[in-house]
Amino acid sequence: MAAHSIDDSRLPLGLIGVLRLVRMGIVYTVMAEFDDLAVASEWVHWLQNGHLAEVLQGGATHAMIVRVDPTDRHPLRFESRYRFPSMAAFIEYETKWAPKLRAEGLAKFPASRGVRMTRQLAEVLTELSAS
Repeated sequence: MAAHSIDDSRLPLGLIGVLRLVRMGIVYTVMAEFDDLAVASEWVHWLQNGHLAEVLQGGATHAMIVRVDPTDRHPLRFESRYRFPSMAAFIEYETKWAPKLRAEGLAKFPASRGVRMTRQLAEVLTELSAS
């Protein structure tokens, strides 16, 4: 997927030359809900101290952890988000790295500990970034 240029005539004057369109790619998100704050904290610590780095070694170019705004039904929700440069890079990660990493995560954080995880894959169509 190639980067596209921005039509500067449509941007507010203060933004011309400040924004650039970045390369498109794939965003892979793991959404996790927890019943217990201690388990959620353990999960975040596990991500920060190795798991995110392993996903980066597997081909992701960016990784982040976010805490989702709590609701009455879901007070403890987090997401780990990973950016891959292409679908081919993500497929390679899925094939070579994901089975081991998922097995490790499920062993440490099974449903019996009050953890519910779902995954989402999305294609980035447009992204602006301040330079």
